[in-house]
Amino acid sequence: MNYPAADELFTGNFQFENNIVLLRPLLFEDIKQYRNIVFDETIWTYFATAINNEQDLDGFVNDAIQHRADKSRVTFTSIHKDSGQITGSSSFGNFSFRDKRLEIGWTWVAPKFQQTGVNRSNKFLLLQYAFEGLGMERVELKTDVLNLKARNALTGIGATEEGVLRSHTLMQFGRRRDTIYYSILKNEWPGIKESIFKDYK
Repeated sequence: MNYPAADELFTGNFQFENNIVLLRPLLFEDIKQYRNIVFDETIWTYFATAINNEQDLDGFVNDAIQHRADKSRVTFTSIHKDSGQITGSSSFGNFSFRDKRLEIGWTWVAPKFQQTGVNRSNKFLLLQYAFEGLGMERVELKTDVLNLKARNALTGIGATEEGVLRSHTLMQFGRRRDTIYYSILKNEWPGIKESIFKDYK
């Protein structure tokens, strides 16, 4: 596969897909479909902030576009191929091209698309691009230590638990989150791809 180079990551029009989803950088016009799914409060339980209203949604979309422009984060819109509906989003961020690492995160999936293979498909496509397209040596992932569903999902894709940063993030309603970190390394990726993701290509 011909992957976009690192500079195109922040400027180009491209997409990745498997048999379940299509991923592409978020566009402003996605806001119309996001409006149909984003206001379910159960999505945001373990997020530092929530999208509760139109103003929040405008901020989310505009921030995503600005983050890409300033090369700090790239948010991908996930589209369910069978229905054509947007399922949620996931992002690349915390780039260190010198150290060949990045983070995959800021991920949410609308409840109707949970447990359908969408999230794992998103992870597969982003991991594949990170390692095979961008040449990363390390991909980091993190979540709330209380989010057992996300933790199980991360170990389920072969990520290694690394440790907990205590009182790491201020959450909604004033709680201080302990954040648990995971990673996948480049030399681990071929085995993970051929075992865990063998049905997601």
